[in-house]
Amino acid sequence: MHVFARVLAVLTLSLVALSTQAYSGPGSGISFFSALISVLVSIVVVIGAILAWPVRAWLKRRRKQRALRDSAAP
Repeated sequence: MHVFARVLAVLTLSLVALSTQAYSGPGSGISFFSALISVLVSIVVVIGAILAWPVRAWLKRRRKQRALRDSAAP
């Protein structure tokens, strides 16, 4: 009888615990969305830096040519 009571207690507790294991509080959703937003923002920043690189090089080259042209003028 003692073994039967233990088995019954374990089964009862495991069935009751199933509904509580499915609970995820509001903090987990907030942390998931904040992590997702940070990944998306970092991807946008990387793409922006890659796209801005040729523009910055072009502006630098243009400034250098303008400085050479201004220094060569009498």
